[in-house]
Amino acid sequence: MKSQLAPTALSAETVVLDHGTGARLSRELVEKIAEILGETYLGMMEDSAILEIPSQKIAFTTDSFVVTPLIFGNGDIGKIAVCGTVNDLAVSGARPLYLTLSLIIEAGMLISELLTIIESVRDTAIAAGVKIVAGDTKVVGKGEADRLFINTAGVGVIEKTPVSIKNVRPGQKIILSGDIGNHSIHLLSIREGLGFERNILSDCAPLNHMIRQLLNAVPVEKIASMRDVTRGGLSAVLHEHARAANHEIRCVRQSLPIQPETAMAADMLGVDVINLANEGCLCLFVESDIAETVVKLLQAHPLGQKAAIIGEVLTTPGAQVRMLEPDGKVSTIEELYGAELPRLC
Repeated sequence: MKSQLAPTALSAETVVLDHGTGARLSRELVEKIAEILGETYLGMMEDSAILEIPSQKIAFTTDSFVVTPLIFGNGDIGKIAVCGTVNDLAVSGARPLYLTLSLIIEAGMLISELLTIIESVRDTAIAAGVKIVAGDTKVVGKGEADRLFINTAGVGVIEKTPVSIKNVRPGQKIILSGDIGNHSIHLLSIREGLGFERNILSDCAPLNHMIRQLLNAVPVEKIASMRDVTRGGLSAVLHEHARAANHEIRCVRQSLPIQPETAMAADMLGVDVINLANEGCLCLFVESDIAETVVKLLQAHPLGQKAAIIGEVLTTPGAQVRMLEPDGKVSTIEELYGAELPRLC
């Protein structure tokens, strides 16, 4: 039987199931993705990548990314995937080096949209200084996915003493690198037609260069813990650290860096900004004697200009998170049982 002549992978407007068969259409799509990634892609189209790791200790992480809309005002799912993985490595004190990139694509997705996202992956990887070393593509039927899911793994090298939540203790100050809530409000505004998205942009960004500058400028042992503030928002980070330290964490509402439009939108939606997801905000727990220095160092970086001390770990035993409100009263911040808002990242 003669083989059927088929169109090339990119002659169709949308992804079809045959793009995931491992045959010609698959090969051509993967080759196009590799072409777009350019020098950021080190893979050799083999089953695994052979890498040089200049360290005895590495940090390793994995994550999956789903977001609606896939492409938004100043970012997309590809940018979030790279930033999220890079930031998870960086907050452990590691220098990110390598990422993998696996795509689960729903049949019917526009190929032009997919390639736009791959271009964003490339540009964000260049900005973060990491390489894509391996990947995979799978195509599923119409209705079996939300157009595109991305899974990544990341490897970084530990060159200094790693930071850990186990080091959090009373007397330490809590610092945020910038505004919270913008990512969630930006996406919600696009999805719900609220009209805020032009003035409130997503904070999605790779934080590794800012973190590296900080770790090179202050004694690493003075930084107890770092977290990128993503799903669950600041509240989730504070509760996690309060449990680890088994001491009360108290913050000051008026010290939280919040864009006025974001506060307005959150108030309109009836949600607390501290529960909103972010994609480019860093929370640090540091010794009190370097807290002001850390803030100044962060403020000198473009991604940390709004950095501020927002609270501290108290000597009061018990894993509680409390907030000093503008009226002088102290409220208890309850940990969310589930999602306060639809999934955003």
